[in-house]
Amino acid sequence: MGFAAGPSDPFFELMRPPPDETPAQTTAREKRELDAQRVSDMIDEQLKQERAQAKKEKNVVKVLLLGQSESGKSTTLKNFRMRYAKPAWEKERHNWRSVVQLNIVRSITTVLSVVEAEMSGDAPLDSPSDEDGNPDSKELSDDNEVEARKFTDKHQLLMIRLAPLRSVEQDLKRRLGAGADPIPSTLPMSATPFDSPSLHDKPHRGINEPVVRSWKEVLDPEKPRVSQSDDSEDGLDSATLTIAGCKDDMKALWEDKTVRLALKRRKLRLPDSAGFFLNDLDRIATRTYTVNDNDVVRARLRTVGIQEHRLRFKHAPWDNPKGKETGWEWRIFDVGGCRTSRHAWLPFFDSVNAIIFLSPVSVFDQRLEEDSRVNRLEDSIILWTSICSSKLLAKTQLILFLNKCDLLRRKLKRGIKVKHYLPSYGDRPNEVIPVVKYLREKFRDIQKQNSPEHRGSYIYPTTVTDTEATAVTLESVKDGVLRENLSSSQLI
Repeated sequence: MGFAAGPSDPFFELMRPPPDETPAQTTAREKRELDAQRVSDMIDEQLKQERAQAKKEKNVVKVLLLGQSESGKSTTLKNFRMRYAKPAWEKERHNWRSVVQLNIVRSITTVLSVVEAEMSGDAPLDSPSDEDGNPDSKELSDDNEVEARKFTDKHQLLMIRLAPLRSVEQDLKRRLGAGADPIPSTLPMSATPFDSPSLHDKPHRGINEPVVRSWKEVLDPEKPRVSQSDDSEDGLDSATLTIAGCKDDMKALWEDKTVRLALKRRKLRLPDSAGFFLNDLDRIATRTYTVNDNDVVRARLRTVGIQEHRLRFKHAPWDNPKGKETGWEWRIFDVGGCRTSRHAWLPFFDSVNAIIFLSPVSVFDQRLEEDSRVNRLEDSIILWTSICSSKLLAKTQLILFLNKCDLLRRKLKRGIKVKHYLPSYGDRPNEVIPVVKYLREKFRDIQKQNSPEHRGSYIYPTTVTDTEATAVTLESVKDGVLRENLSSSQLI
């Protein structure tokens, strides 16, 4: 016996039009029903597309590189591409030569500016990067050192002979498309991506460093290069010829004791890579210079845009029982770490699978360039705490790189005491391993105490400019992230 809708059927009563409905009301009701059906169909189609997209991106892993400026994010990205995108890396490597040359020339012109200031009698400038009242700094009182402070005609001659490098710097900036103006000092800043940006209540220095939007715009092998000067020789551009011709004078300037004392007295911090390049001028400042991987990971090119790179990984045996060849696609995002950029991180937190957070361990005695009131280690701790605490990132895998262990070792060898800047360190040995162990425990405790949900702790001491050691770390990170993502996808 079939079912017949009637007065006993609640759906019949609900859907039946009113008995006294007018033709106009009927038309309006039918229009409302059609509109409702159209909306329902649109929702169904959207859900269908989202399911199809989710299925398509089932093997997509989104990874964010986070940390303060100059923490090593871009260098980590270079290591990923060097190891897992070798064909593209090989095509791109040669184009880093101009970046390396710009790094060298900028370091030399910066030193020349100090020499010029010293010889003209300008008062030393305090660097906001340094802690005030450094208990480890020593006044130069020895008579020999006082004598060594004196600049002579030799230094004046070096300034004249190295003057052409200033035009080379401008040429290299044009070639790379790098902006020459400082990043404005009036941009709003936020300590964490979850804070509302606000203007600094105290003016700060603009970052006087060339910037580009992304590496791809500058280093794309297919991009036509800016034409070189007509005075090229044997196929070499004028910048390479000038740098090669200035090699001996650059070495003399960099190795000069009087210049070194002036740099120390003015507390000038050159980029971490400056020493590497300037100590290797015999190899780099030549007509036949060829870029190697170690040069690229140290070459600095500040970006103000979002770097996105995609890597393909084949399925590992433990996640590929059916022998599929689709593999995994990693989308790695490198976002600016300066406090003026952190408000832009938030949109990238949606559906992110893993965050690799870089905290340099060598900066316990330094201050932020964009806010001289803030210690850099303190800034890293604030950032790490905010990431660990976020409910939006509760299911995101967190990986911490305690980076720049090499610079920490150098700093401790110079006799700088951690306890003077970090009183909680107490009387522990002033050595690399105890310092890194102490910081590891502190960062692990922060994660454990602030995470909304329990999650594993993955912490690696790193020196990401060491490509061989970093390759081992990245292999471990890759397997860990893929295992975690596979486990999560099987639970969905």
